[in-house]
Formats: sequence, C-alpha cells, structure tokens
Amino acid sequence: MRVAVLTREFPPDVYGGAGVHVEYLTRELARHVEVTVHRFGPGREPTAGNPTVVDHRAWKALAGDAPHLAALRAVSIDLTMAAAVEGADLAHSHTWYANLAGHLAKLLYGIPHVATVHSLEPLRPWKAEQLGGGYAVSSFCERIGLESAEAIVAVSAQHGNDILACYPSIDPARVHVIRNGIDTAEYAPDTGTDAMERLGVDPARPAVLFVGRITRQKGLTHLLDAALEIDAAAQLVLCAGSPDTPEIAAEIAEKLERVRAVRGNVIWLSEMLPRPDVIQLLSHASVFVCPSVYEPLGIVNLEAMACETAVVATRVGGIPEVVDDGVTGLLVPFEPSAEGVLEPSDPVRFAHDLAVRVNELLSDPAGAARFGRAGRERVVEHFSWAAIAAETAELYATLL
Repeated sequence: MRVAVLTREFPPDVYGGAGVHVEYLTRELARHVEVTVHRFGPGREPTAGNPTVVDHRAWKALAGDAPHLAALRAVSIDLTMAAAVEGADLAHSHTWYANLAGHLAKLLYGIPHVATVHSLEPLRPWKAEQLGGGYAVSSFCERIGLESAEAIVAVSAQHGNDILACYPSIDPARVHVIRNGIDTAEYAPDTGTDAMERLGVDPARPAVLFVGRITRQKGLTHLLDAALEIDAAAQLVLCAGSPDTPEIAAEIAEKLERVRAVRGNVIWLSEMLPRPDVIQLLSHASVFVCPSVYEPLGIVNLEAMACETAVVATRVGGIPEVVDDGVTGLLVPFEPSAEGVLEPSDPVRFAHDLAVRVNELLSDPAGAARFGRAGRERVVEHFSWAAIAAETAELYATLL
C-alpha cells in the first residue's frame, strides 16, 4: 500500500504537536506501508527511503506580509501537493494546512482521504488575529476536507465529540479515535545537568516549567497571571517562542516584565531548543504546567510524564484522557466565558486555581515524585507509537 502523508510540519521544521505526531507516526507507519511525506518546505532535494520526503513551496506571486497571504500560500502548496500525490493508494492529511490537498487528491485520483484533526478552526477564533481574512480560508479548507473525507482521526474521545459538534453533517461512523503517542525510549528521565546549567537554570532549586508556543491556545498569559501567587522560591522556566502575532508578543512581554519586577526568579527561553535540552529540563522540573484553554490531546503532557515529572494542567479537551487527576498530576477546572469562546469566564479565579495546584506540588516533593513515576508508567502502558501506527494501518486497510 502506498500512502501519501500531507503535512505542514516535518523535521527539521517542527514547531508544534502536529509536527511531532507526523514525525513519529510516519516512522512507525513505514513498518506497515510505503510512505511518502509531502511537507511544506523551502525546496530541499527529496529524500529517498521509507518514508520518502518531498518539499513543496508556496507560489512566489503570493509573497508579502499581509496576514491573509499566509492562508493563500498554504492553498498554493495544497495544489502542488495534490498534483504530486498521483500514484498513491491513499492520502492522509494533517491539519487544515493540508486538508484541502487531501480532498483534491481524492477528487483527482479517486483514492480515499483520511484526515487527522489536531485542532479545530471553529474552536480557535483567535486565529483571526493572526490570519485576518485568511481565517475564513483556513476554516473553508478544514470544513471541505473533513466533511468529504472517508475517515477522520480524532486524537482523543473528547476531540471526536468536538469534531461532530463543529461539523454535524459528518457521519459519526467516519470518526475514529486514535490517540497521540510518545517515544518513551527518547523521552525518558535525564539525570544530566549540562543543558540546564548552560541555559541558566539551577538544577539544585525547584522549578516550574512551561513549554509551548506563544498563542492564545496555550494559555501562557494566564500562567503569567498565576505566577504572582506561585512560590517565589521556585524558578519559573518558560520555554516559549514563535508568537502568533505582534500583539500577543507584546502582551506576553509586558506581563513577563511585571512578573520579573514583582516576583522575580523567571527564566525565559525564547529560542526553539534542541529536543535533548527540553528533555533535560522536563526531567528536572518540580512541576510541569500546561495552562491551555484548548487542547485536543496535549502531547506536551505526555512528554513531561514520560520524563517522570508531575503535571498541572487545565481540564479541557483531551487532557483528562492523558493526565490522571490525583495520580499523575492535578487538573485545574476551566469554565469558558461563553459557548464557543475558549477564554475563562473568571480569569482571576482561573489563574488563582493554577497557582494553588502548582504550590500544592511544590510543597510536597515526595508526592510530586510519586505522580511523576505514575505518569511514566501510564505513558509506557497506553501511549506507544508502535500501537498507534498499527491502528492507523488497520484503518487504511478498511478503506481499500
């Protein structure tokens, strides 16, 4: 079976959970089927093997800084991807960036289209800040791709419910839950301290760690509000970069300066760190915090748990299917401000609740360590990429 995997992100250009998913899934899928990865890229030479990797570039005529042009560039890449898929037996797209390419491949070659949903555009209204009118284009690409796909993969059970709520015309029988995974050989406790010392993090002192992009979805603004109540003896380590817009970048910078002035003990690492450095930071953190307001599953929590670190995370989306409250970490209640608006109804209370749970683990290192050990056990048992790839290959077989 020849499978064309269509994605924006793929190594070396991975910045989010979707890219991590595709990287590890395709590695394991190659044990079952012949895989060609079609990715957004600058035009590097294709790499041979299984998977084969092919770059696709946006049309030069769409160069420019206007926000909506980003969406049009993605559509132009979808067209080149669709043309290149000829000869595949099945197209598998990831995120709205590639959903249209999968749909066009289905129309052009009469092959099944499988779409894995890593997030839903209707549940990310803040994308309008980033894309302008391009948000309507991204929403169109997602809708046409999902409503027409032979199979839709949700990365959590709750995410499957969200897909059907956003797109009620989709037959529930076409939605299949196949969760994200983690490489527990790579993501494992690292006892070294060289990376921490190089990055200015004191391995001998407690640390509260955040890893994520600067976007409304990841909730960093709420963590910075909570920081003023978090025990000031703990280092607050923020691996946060790639802001969606200049506006959110300015907002985060302003709040960060306030935290530095009032609380202090903040380390902001704004550059994308090599994976081994992140693993070492995760391994030595006293608490990992995931304050997301929307998270279909949350691979980053799996990464922290695999490194035996206790997690404090928001009770949203698929996170409760990963973080076992009171066993591998603590969940923070989240009440949205209105239906379809993924902001807390009471931001002050939400920030306070985050701080309370972080402080609870900081004050109980033995309990946090117990949560960390249980977290790794849970990840090893339930979130193997090999099993996830086998499920995915089985799904392909039902469509051919």
